[in-house]
Amino acid sequence: MSTKNNINGAYEESLTAWAEQEMIANEFVDVLGKLFYNKSIELVLYRNQLIDRSASMILHRHSYAENLIKKILKIEDSLLIAKAILHNDIGPSKIDIGRLNMEWTEEYKNYVDVDDFVRAKLKYLIGKKAAYDKPIDIVLYGFGRIGRLLARELIIQGNGKQLRVRAIVTRGNDETQIMKRASLFRHDSVHGPFRGVAIEKPDDKHIYINGHNVLMLAANSPEDIDYTQHGINNAVLIDNTGLWRDRDGLSRHLKAKGISKVLLTAPGKGDVPNVVFGANDKNIDWKNETVFSAASCTTNAVVPVLKVLEKNLGIKKGHLETVHSYTNDQNLLDNYHKKYRRGRSAPLNLVITETGAAKAVAKIIPSLADKLTGNAIRVPTANVSLIVLSLELKKETNVEEVNELMRDASISGDLVAQIKYGTSNDAVSTDFIGEPATSIFDSPATQVSQDKKTAVVYIWYDNEFGYTLQVIRCARMIAGVKRPTYY
Repeated sequence: MSTKNNINGAYEESLTAWAEQEMIANEFVDVLGKLFYNKSIELVLYRNQLIDRSASMILHRHSYAENLIKKILKIEDSLLIAKAILHNDIGPSKIDIGRLNMEWTEEYKNYVDVDDFVRAKLKYLIGKKAAYDKPIDIVLYGFGRIGRLLARELIIQGNGKQLRVRAIVTRGNDETQIMKRASLFRHDSVHGPFRGVAIEKPDDKHIYINGHNVLMLAANSPEDIDYTQHGINNAVLIDNTGLWRDRDGLSRHLKAKGISKVLLTAPGKGDVPNVVFGANDKNIDWKNETVFSAASCTTNAVVPVLKVLEKNLGIKKGHLETVHSYTNDQNLLDNYHKKYRRGRSAPLNLVITETGAAKAVAKIIPSLADKLTGNAIRVPTANVSLIVLSLELKKETNVEEVNELMRDASISGDLVAQIKYGTSNDAVSTDFIGEPATSIFDSPATQVSQDKKTAVVYIWYDNEFGYTLQVIRCARMIAGVKRPTYY
């Protein structure tokens, strides 16, 4: 056979093999849907969302896992395990199919079959019912960048069985305003179009979103609305305005009928508990507290990495520099601004400004109080930011040890949903748009000084999307609807 025929044959074999993989992945998608909608079981792959993802994207996720765990995960095995989960009496939960796939690859000889394996690994979930009686209502107060992403992800990821977006409160709700807000919800210049149906119904003050009839309300102050008149009771209100940050201000929402708890999507002041989920959520009195803060996007990004390094290497002192995308509080063109430098044109300048993240870290990790300084540079990009951490450590270390600590933290432990271990030498900021992890640790960029005492690490974060998922994790805990996990 000629060389040309050999090349053509290999080409056709490759296409055929890929088509077979996509067919298996599509069958896997079908099982994912049955688990999600019929049993309230969500499968993820090393914390990456699989619901509402294409077959080719699911194959990509399997391919990425090899960089993380140094093993090949087969889609055939994921399908086998997913079917076993479907056929067994597993209760509502969130399960990492990546971890299960890896364990099946390593341990399958120890089990009779895949059903035996699943029953052994998930025995604590067998026969379990949901720990809550019914879904909890959510009110979004403010519908800007974070508010719209929260609405998208609460609806796409939640299937209405945990948290239900019942109402959105803005300054006005006339026909034009509702139509414009619905359009902004459908189309996003950074995160792309909404993957679903969103139809405005201005006559009855609603936006219909994937089966959710979301009421659009107008208010000038938190006390103005009686939510119970609209069938909303015992709701968790998520304040996305940042207008009130202390307990007195945020508690104004609790004076409105129908609201039981409040979550702020900005750093809280005074005695308002600031939560970085995965880092200090176990110290929060979720049941009795009524006002919470999800801290800032930067605090959520830096704390997971600092916690790992403080625990394992100890931190004497350090500096964090945030290279942050511009935000709505800056000006498009030079104009007056109450803060220094922020009045200069955001799309045209690098703008040095302050960040409260260094001080906020001490609220989450008390051992780092007064050890960190911080500053920020706002840059002409619309989304995804970068933290440069320069740390003087208590123990000697090297690049390999620092990277391995972060890789381990991304695979197991309390911070697996927050930390992603990045391995690409060519990664740039836009690669992380829509990244669910709060902290993407850039391992190729890690540096350690010759004396082995100073480390410089780089942390990417989608300051909109990754933060939004942290807010949702907090909201589930506040509402008492968090499902058990297998991570």
